[in-house]
Parts: sequence; C-alpha cells; structure tokens
Amino acid sequence: MAEYLPLHDDGDSFTRVASASITGGQLVRVSGSNTVAPVSAASADWLGVAAFDANSGDNVTIYCGGVQRPVASGAVTAGDVLVGAASGQVTTNATPGAGQQVAIALTTVASGATVEAKFVR
Repeated sequence: MAEYLPLHDDGDSFTRVASASITGGQLVRVSGSNTVAPVSAASADWLGVAAFDANSGDNVTIYCGGVQRPVASGAVTAGDVLVGAASGQVTTNATPGAGQQVAIALTTVASGATVEAKFVR
C-alpha cells in the first residue's frame, strides 16, 4: 500500500477564495467550488473561522478544529452546543440538525463577545 497524506489535518489551516466580503473571525461555509462565504444560519456546510478580512475574490485562510474564538449571537454559557448564526457568528442550540454542530463553548459570554469554543471538525 502506498503512503497516504490527508489534504489537511484537523486543527490546520487551508485557503479558499472568498465569494463575499469576509471579516476575520467569522464562521465561514462552502459557497461554491473552492469558495467560502460567512454563514448566515445553522448549516452542515460550515468549514471554520476566517483568519483575516477578505474581499470577494481574495484568498482567505480558514482555521478549522482546535479552540477558536468566534463572535456570539446571543448569550452563551460554557458547555453550550454552538451552531452557525447570522453574520458569521455562532449561537446556542441544544439539538442541532445533522452536521450543524460547530463547537462546544468553553467560556460564558454576552451577545457580541468572542467565545472560546472547541470546534468539532
């Protein structure tokens, strides 16, 4: 059997092209072939967190896995299950749909604050 190397490891970063304006720290999703855009709601096609601001057509690095710091939409309590929300933020959802769980909150924060979260991918 030949050696195998994955395209990328969990916790690593990779690059895609922005198909919309992206702000660093936003949760992004697949928006097309090799393109990403901020999430607008809970969905199974989320990828990770944008590393920096990018305009449509720019390359953007995406961090996946590990502990990330997205912005909370609504109050979050440590231990909450997080899913995507409007504007690339995350919100709580105790019973997310298949593949929609983004992370588990590690900190308690108010709406609009960054929440430390252990990503599940």
